[in-house]
Amino acid sequence: MKNSQEYFLLMLIVGTVALIGNWIGYDIFSIQAVLGMLVLILIASLGQLLSQLIPVKIPSVVYVIIIGIILSLPSLPWGPYVVEWTSNIQLLAIATPILAYAGIAIGRSWTDFVKMGWKAWSFVFLFYLER
Repeated sequence: MKNSQEYFLLMLIVGTVALIGNWIGYDIFSIQAVLGMLVLILIASLGQLLSQLIPVKIPSVVYVIIIGIILSLPSLPWGPYVVEWTSNIQLLAIATPILAYAGIAIGRSWTDFVKMGWKAWSFVFLFYLER
């Protein structure tokens, strides 16, 4: 369970940084954006928790997708609210801190970092040129 607590703390940090990026980059900061980020953190944390509790070897992203689909169904009473709140969060605002964390994790192993090669770096460069 300690791993779940660390994961939840990491999700809170990434969510906070994504909210700041959403605010600075897209000028979107509202109570709906905060609620949307809390919903996304809850969905990701529940998916991680289910992957640890259920003994079947299924990646946690599958649980996250299933929970996200169920919570956003329009036929459920809370579905339209979940869709409205999460629509205030931009994808790039979420992807930036996640990719930064992944870069830090890869950066610990310089051999893996070097193996990425010029193709990965050219993709990153082109990605930011389009923005």
